[in-house]
Amino acid sequence: MKDIRSGDIEAPLERFLGQAAQVLDREVLAVSHFIRAEYMEIGFTEERMPEEHGRLYLFPVDDQQFSVQLLYLQHNETPADTARVCWLHFTPAFFDQYPPELLVAHVPFRFDYTTEQQFSICQQTQELLGQLRAARSITGFLQSLHQSGIALHLLRRALERILVPFDACPVPACRFLAFDSEREKIAEARRMLDMHFDRTVTIKELSRKVAMNECYLKKGFKALTGKTIHEYQQERRISKAKSLLTQPGYSVSDVAAQLGFSSISHFSTAFKKATGMKPCELLQ
Repeated sequence: MKDIRSGDIEAPLERFLGQAAQVLDREVLAVSHFIRAEYMEIGFTEERMPEEHGRLYLFPVDDQQFSVQLLYLQHNETPADTARVCWLHFTPAFFDQYPPELLVAHVPFRFDYTTEQQFSICQQTQELLGQLRAARSITGFLQSLHQSGIALHLLRRALERILVPFDACPVPACRFLAFDSEREKIAEARRMLDMHFDRTVTIKELSRKVAMNECYLKKGFKALTGKTIHEYQQERRISKAKSLLTQPGYSVSDVAAQLGFSSISHFSTAFKKATGMKPCELLQ
């Protein structure tokens, strides 16, 4: 899989995703001479999918010159093992319009070496990413102005979330779990996972179903169950797989398909990681 390139500078896509993946489709947006954007459809080869997040990369390119790249990962609802990556590149010329002392005073990084900062994706950022891709106007110039404004808003939101990370997700010590209504939402999410263990239920889908912020849902679920949502789903699926494999008439491929694994190899890898055994060792 190729990295994202900006001249001789590369933002490491595999490092951003945390695993190997395949770029299925690309769409380039020519926002302006100073801002470029690209949307990619990503297919994952592993059973585990990385969580949705954003990341900022700063690359020094010359004395007092640098470029900034923003990468955003968002899950697709279907197919379940795919995601969208939005890449925004702000060229050195973009930052030339700002006084150097203004930049140095208020950004959360230095300019003399490559910097990487991760941040969460809020609801407003999700909406902006959709608007950037869908922006249409009566002339090309007006469309460029529209997209440039959205890109600037995304950069501002990213810097705000890096500078004040806990304001973006204010859940200290999960105080919201003091309310019965919030604990019931977590319990409902757990029941949904129990009912649909034969497929991967995304955090975004759970969040909508139980009407709870994704960040609260993830933190609350871990606090009440001791497991992340992914760990809980995987545990339920592997437990069911062990039961099915000991029943006559089931093959490894039958169990993998019934439990929603994308391939036998993904199922076998996940099963061995969880149990230390190959699935075929339990077959009757």
